Amino acid sequence: MTCILLTGSSRGIGAAARKLLQGRGATVIGHATGSDHPATIAADFTDNEAPQRLWQAALDQAGGTIDVLVNNAGLFDANPLDCEDAEWLAAWEDTLRINLTAAAQLSRFAVRHWQERGAKGAQGGGRIVHVASRAGHRGDSPAHWHYAAAKGGMLAMHKTIARQYASEGILSFAITPGFTDTAMAGDYLESRGGPGLLADIPLGRVAEPEEIGKLIEFCALDAPASLTGATLDANGASYVR
Repeated sequence: MTCILLTGSSRGIGAAARKLLQGRGATVIGHATGSDHPATIAADFTDNEAPQRLWQAALDQAGGTIDVLVNNAGLFDANPLDCEDAEWLAAWEDTLRINLTAAAQLSRFAVRHWQERGAKGAQGGGRIVHVASRAGHRGDSPAHWHYAAAKGGMLAMHKTIARQYASEGILSFAITPGFTDTAMAGDYLESRGGPGLLADIPLGRVAEPEEIGKLIEFCALDAPASLTGATLDANGASYVR
């Protein structure tokens, strides 16, 4: 049975992915900033040591073997340029820590785990699925430099992992959603431009969490090894490359 550590599993894309993966028979160890759910580990990624504690707790819960890591946890908060300097820097650092550095720490733990497992003669290899963003390719709003930078960094990290460790059976996949919504609520659209947002999406709507969840499911369980290093866009053709 495949054991998966899925960060940011309590809502939205993460909750949809968890349901789909469990429906396929996978054991999913979830993560949230705070949680009382027995199969969800609480960890606040603004704490430098939280990713290590999460990894160890997940490994213990999994009985010593994790097969797939899904880096899905993220923060999308505005950080206007006219904030006070200290406030702007604090928001920048929190966003990069949550969206990139924590994912890098967990990816490192996963790669080393699979390398050690292979060195002991056990079944080697594993998969990492990075949920990045369209912003990592095309940038974002003037208030979201930090978010775009973090997601661009995640994509560069993903490519590096794929190129360096494929020979060891360690595979890396990335998914780059555009805007994603749970209920297509009017206030969601208004907060991000309303009709102007939809006008920029040829499909005419934002993605549903289940759509991105299906891509996570595919990468975690079904994608052929030769797809390692690939980035799957899911943005309604609002950015094509």
